Amino acid sequence: MDENNEKMDEGTEEESFADLLQQSSVKSVRFDPGQKVKATIVKVSAEWIFLDLGGKSEGYLERKELLDEEGNVSVKEGDVVEAYFLSKDDNDLRFTTRITGGEAGRHYLEEAWESGIPVEGLVEKEIKGGFEVKIAGDLRGFCPYSQMGLHRVGNPSDLVGQHLAFRISQYGEKGRNIILSHRSILEEERQRQREELKGSLQEGMKVRGTITSIRSFGAFVNIGSIEGLLPISEIGWDRVEDVNERLEVGQEVEVVAMKLDWEKDRFSFSLKQALPDPWDNLEKDFSEGSSHHGVVVRITDFGAFVTLAPGVDGLLHISKLGSGKRINHPREVVSKGQVVEVKIDNTDKDNKRISLSLAGSEQAAEQQEGEENYKQYLKEKTDSMGTLADLLKNKFVTKPKK
Repeated sequence: MDENNEKMDEGTEEESFADLLQQSSVKSVRFDPGQKVKATIVKVSAEWIFLDLGGKSEGYLERKELLDEEGNVSVKEGDVVEAYFLSKDDNDLRFTTRITGGEAGRHYLEEAWESGIPVEGLVEKEIKGGFEVKIAGDLRGFCPYSQMGLHRVGNPSDLVGQHLAFRISQYGEKGRNIILSHRSILEEERQRQREELKGSLQEGMKVRGTITSIRSFGAFVNIGSIEGLLPISEIGWDRVEDVNERLEVGQEVEVVAMKLDWEKDRFSFSLKQALPDPWDNLEKDFSEGSSHHGVVVRITDFGAFVTLAPGVDGLLHISKLGSGKRINHPREVVSKGQVVEVKIDNTDKDNKRISLSLAGSEQAAEQQEGEENYKQYLKEKTDSMGTLADLLKNKFVTKPKK
């Protein structure tokens, strides 16, 4: 009797040990409806795509969810996809990338609202305040203008007929009152792209962007997931008076990231730093002693600034403007917008400074100096001899009689 009991105890212990071993090797994974997961595709069949969820768990989603515009499967075995958990049928875990039409979609629509799962909808027409959208077969939802995009909708008629992803922000009256948002989908995608960009973009790097708006102080540039300011001083190496003369909305530009403040969401870019610096070829293009034509762009009390090339200005000091004569203000000789011929007197590449003088001013100064010297010579000679009247007077003066 005791021997039989011992055998039963041993058998029970072996079974318990086997159960524990199996439980330890197969970890049960629990999913909540609407839970977002990353899974690896292990098989693609005619109707389903099977997923490896880790921990010995597998799931599936409909093949048609991952078809491209031409009807071909856009993924392959080994790819990683993001999906939302829908339900559990026995041991089968069903997932979706978004709720689509049909009875299955209609069945899960309320659950999608509670869990935040995206739904696919067809924008059927524009109505007062927004758009009517067909979802889950035959249900209708409403998407306000403000929830259709990240920015104000430019041409609403362009959206009619498009299949877009939405989130249900309000679900009532058993599906008779559904409010949708496409903007929340776009914001989530932008946030994902922003995190990726944050890890790769650094100050000083060149990036391509698009002009989104223009202001008197500059322009705003979008480089995908972030938007920043392009100050008017950073548009070109030369002086920019009107931004609209250089840029237009929708224009693609290559810019350099100047400042990236991710916490305050403030970004600034430079267009001119992505262009060649005209001062790099200063010695070649503007060697000392060479003459050039330039435009007077600014006049001050101490001189006039002359633009020799875009981004390259030189100073025409007041002492170089009088051709030897003393003047009280540069405006006595030059005016803003005037084209002048100047000579390069001195260059300072490090500090980006050029000293100028009027071309031909040396010859004029020498001629003026020669004329002044000749006048002075005549004056001195006349003073030594006396005036002609004095000479005649002395000649005819009668000496007094004795």
